[in-house]
Amino acid sequence: MSLTEMSTTPTIAPDAVAVRSPEVSDGVRLWEIARDTDVLDLNSSYAYVLWCEDYADTTVVATIDNHVVGFVTGYQRPQSPDTVMVWQVAVDDSFRGLGIARTMLQGLMDKAEARGLTTMTTTISPDNEASQALFASFAESRDMTITRRDLFAPNDFPDAHQPEDLYTIAPRS
Repeated sequence: MSLTEMSTTPTIAPDAVAVRSPEVSDGVRLWEIARDTDVLDLNSSYAYVLWCEDYADTTVVATIDNHVVGFVTGYQRPQSPDTVMVWQVAVDDSFRGLGIARTMLQGLMDKAEARGLTTMTTTISPDNEASQALFASFAESRDMTITRRDLFAPNDFPDAHQPEDLYTIAPRS
């Protein structure tokens, strides 16, 4: 069944979702998914293609029937080399609510740990309760701690932007 034949509320078997590293050819689809969220800060199409090339080790895509339906972009923090920073998490609107975002975070952390990274960070605006719940659930599923601290204030941005809080997910001491 193709993606266009799927209903607007698909039901999928958990093993139907594959998580893999992105390929350059996935960059266009990442840009489309980000654009269609109407929520994410949309980067240029070039940025998503470049991300798939330069940050493939710290980025994952979710596929169903070989079609990209979601992505998590991330990078290894230069000042904290044991940390993967999650930049964006997005799932195609037709596939939201199926646990794909958490599956991608699991896949990303598995890749990160295989490379010696033990901690995950992300920024979330205070009004984004869905992302807060996603990362809290992810941390709990891996028996890791999650902490929050203020990071960027609205006046740190040149345009109208919510503050961004830093969430750190780390192994328990």
